[in-house]
Amino acid sequence: MPFIQQPVYVLAVLFLVILLAEWLAGKKYFRQVGVVIITILVTAVLANLGIIPSSHNATPLYEGIFVYIAPLAIFFLLLEVKLSDLRFAGLPMVVMFLAGTLATVAAVLFSYWLWSPQNHQVGQAYAIAGMYTGTYIGGSINLNAIALHYQVNKDGTLFAAVNAVDTLVGTLWILATILLPPVLRTWMPRKKNVPPGLTNMSDEELRAMTLKLHADMNLVDIGVLLALGFATLFIASEISSLFPAIPSIIVVTTLALIFAQMPFIQKRKGAKLIGMTLVLLFLAVVGAYCDLRAVAGSGSSAVILVLWVVSIILIHGLIIFTVGGVFKQDWDLVSVASNANIGGSTSAPVCAAALGRPDLQLPGLLAGSLGNAIGTYIGLLVAEFLK
Repeated sequence: MPFIQQPVYVLAVLFLVILLAEWLAGKKYFRQVGVVIITILVTAVLANLGIIPSSHNATPLYEGIFVYIAPLAIFFLLLEVKLSDLRFAGLPMVVMFLAGTLATVAAVLFSYWLWSPQNHQVGQAYAIAGMYTGTYIGGSINLNAIALHYQVNKDGTLFAAVNAVDTLVGTLWILATILLPPVLRTWMPRKKNVPPGLTNMSDEELRAMTLKLHADMNLVDIGVLLALGFATLFIASEISSLFPAIPSIIVVTTLALIFAQMPFIQKRKGAKLIGMTLVLLFLAVVGAYCDLRAVAGSGSSAVILVLWVVSIILIHGLIIFTVGGVFKQDWDLVSVASNANIGGSTSAPVCAAALGRPDLQLPGLLAGSLGNAIGTYIGLLVAEFLK
């Protein structure tokens, strides 16, 4: 067996790539690219240079990561979604976020009809429609979950293009959500809307709640989380075997959300860190499946993906800001809600901070968490509708 096929060698290289990507993502010139795209691109280069296996000589390790590691990553990240915390978001934030969710669904369906990506060399366009629906409801957790269900991740070239377009256009909209409120306040002033549960809290208290500052995780935490994760994979596999119509990723998602509401599980630390590490490992393998020559030669499909995503985000933005205007909502709140849809729970608090609204950081994070909870379900419904 050539040494590049040895699992320990491949894992060592993949984790070194993750380390490099995380380091580069913190640097000035790579910050906007993001750790996800860097991870995919670096492993794609290594695979095309023959340093690690690629799609044509894939190691069985890759299949194992797709089957076990990726669902585990989604499971651990969803353990952070505590629905009881939504009381701190406030009704206006929840309503605007749900308006943005409906806007995303309408935008995906209209743009699918407008550009007909299935007729322009975009493979599994219906699945990608579901992926974009999920990610623009609450973040990339949903995109990856839907990609796993339809095995889009195994087409590394396509999956890399989908992620690249999502990152490029999505980043521009996240910037727009910071720039728009000051302009709109000049034209149409609005009263600030502070969620009732956060009215009397100091900026420091709001920051502590947003960051969820905890003690370090310990061996008990890791043991409980790993046991729960693998047990969930087993249960999901058994249920899908007995009822083939039920996707295993839906079982994993549902069980994760149920466990996330239990106080015993909420006390466990480290789920997010484990989840993010496993997500990056999964994305590194996706990069290894990417044929860079095919990416360079896929001009027409790449253009359609860009037009498609631009349409989705612009229609989403038009609808949510129109609804906010009609109901005279605080423009900062509307913008953070849209940011929670498009960027997820990570970028929404950043948007609130940039707007000088620490009182909207926690509501934005919670709205993004709600998107994590519902995005996969809605994305799968959209994909099946278009299939």
